[in-house]
Amino acid sequence: MTSAPITPNTSVTDRLVAANEAYAKTFTDPGMDARPVQKVAVVACMDARLDLHAALGLDLGDCHTIRNAGGVVTDDVIRSLTISQRALGTRSVVLIHHTNCGLESLTEDFRHELEREVGQRPSWAVEAFTNAEQDVRQSMQRVRTSPFLVEANDVRGFVFDVHTGLLHEVDPAPAA
Repeated sequence: MTSAPITPNTSVTDRLVAANEAYAKTFTDPGMDARPVQKVAVVACMDARLDLHAALGLDLGDCHTIRNAGGVVTDDVIRSLTISQRALGTRSVVLIHHTNCGLESLTEDFRHELEREVGQRPSWAVEAFTNAEQDVRQSMQRVRTSPFLVEANDVRGFVFDVHTGLLHEVDPAPAA
């Protein structure tokens, strides 16, 4: 199959498909299954500045990566973690928020604006926050108290600094 030439008017998706065709030409099946080698699931923000595998020294197959806006532990994240643990053997959970997150500038008013614009209320919460560390604590608590997870003891949370690349570990107990 010959791919169409890339031109300035080529869509982003067409460029991604062309890149995949080039990738597939040299791809070899790594012979892995879906069970992460390191038995860890990483929940992180979808922010394009976070190269999680590079930042954490991970290779293909080492972890399950679950990403969403803010890296917030939502019901869907609990669903993914439950499958990751119960069906695929992960035991550790690493939660990563980051500095300068877009959710720090949103409020639940975002949902109300959407409702006014499209005529339907979103079924999900924005989960905006003003303090990344506090939200990491809340996310750790959600994981630790979920009845669906079989392993909630090895749950650690961090804030990734987008300017230095360093992780700052968040103490699960708020400072007194």
